[in-house]
Amino acid sequence: MNEITKALIKAFASLLHPRMLLLMLWPVAVALVLWLGLAFAFWSQAAAWLQVHFEQSAVIGWAITVWPLTYLATHLAWILLALLFIPLVLVTAVLIIGVFAMPAMVTHVAGRGYTQIERRQGGTFAGSVWNSVAAVLWLALLVLLSLPLWFFPPLWPLLPIVLFAYLNQRVFRYDALAEHATAWEMKTLFQRYRWDLFVLGAALALVGMIPLLGFFAPVYGGLAFIHYCLARLAQLREEPVATQ
Repeated sequence: MNEITKALIKAFASLLHPRMLLLMLWPVAVALVLWLGLAFAFWSQAAAWLQVHFEQSAVIGWAITVWPLTYLATHLAWILLALLFIPLVLVTAVLIIGVFAMPAMVTHVAGRGYTQIERRQGGTFAGSVWNSVAAVLWLALLVLLSLPLWFFPPLWPLLPIVLFAYLNQRVFRYDALAEHATAWEMKTLFQRYRWDLFVLGAALALVGMIPLLGFFAPVYGGLAFIHYCLARLAQLREEPVATQ
């Protein structure tokens, strides 16, 4: 059994603890309230602004003249905003968990399975906030760069997985190690296991696509990254070169 599979199984076991079950609720609730409030205040204005820009597009202008694309084209702004709502809630929940909930989750997991790992405080709260901000900025850039690809239907299921895989690994890897690893250890692990971290992020992105259960995937994802990263850190410290 590889470390990714072990991390996913251990994360599920950790998720059943009452403290973790509580964490499944409030970050998603905060994200939902935030985006529902913004939708209530600005939905009509945003839809109108998008629709004006869509109608100026040659592609949308052509679609308006072709049935059955007419209905979709004339309501494209509302459809797009509806499709964006759930991803925005999940992204916000991931960021809330990464910045505010991960320390408690790390303490919970480390105290039950990784007590032998010394805490060397390589990360900081400011570092966590900046890491999350950078993750959002890079995600926004990746979304913009990938916009032409969304017009190819075979890529529709793949693009959200790739984008959320990036977000998951970028946010959770730092916070999973901030309490225990040194800056050098964090950099070493990120470089050595960057593809494993991405695969773990992709697996959690798939979990996030399960209806209803997907809303609670961010906490499960945080726990999975904690288990994976702490296990890799323990292995690293067993190596002779891990003395820096």
